[in-house]
Amino acid sequence: MAEDVPARKPVVLPPGGGRDYPMGRIRALFKADGGESANRYSISEWWLEPHTQGPGAHSHEEDDIFYVIAGTMSVLVGEEWVDAEPGAFVLVPGGTTYDFENRGSVKAGVLNFSIPGGFEVEMPGIRDWFLEHPPGSAGG
Repeated sequence: MAEDVPARKPVVLPPGGGRDYPMGRIRALFKADGGESANRYSISEWWLEPHTQGPGAHSHEEDDIFYVIAGTMSVLVGEEWVDAEPGAFVLVPGGTTYDFENRGSVKAGVLNFSIPGGFEVEMPGIRDWFLEHPPGSAGG
C-alpha cells in the first residue's frame, strides 16, 4: 500500500443504508465517497417518484455513470434523451450536458458513480435548493 494513502475501512451497508438526502420527490442515498473512497469516486442511489423532473440540464468536470436499478429513467446525454430501463448503463463524460427525470408511472432509481469524487460535499446545499424549489412534473 502506498505510504501517502491512508488506510481505508471496508464499507458494508444494508439495503437503504447510507447518507440520506431526501428532497421531496427526489431522494439521494450516498453509499461511499470522501474518506471511504480516498476521494477517488462517489457512489450514490438517486430515486425519483413517478413523473418527476430531475436537476435540469447541466454539466461538470467529473464523469457521471448511471446504472438503472428500477423503473425507467429518461437521461439527457448531450442533446439526446434516452429511456434507460433496469440494467441500462449510461456514461456521461465530464463536460457533457446531461439531465435525468422519471417520465414513468412507477418510482425510478439509478446507481450513480461520480469520478473523481468530491461532488458529495455539495449535497447539503443541493438538498436545501430542491426543498426550496421542488421539481416539476415530467411528461410520460
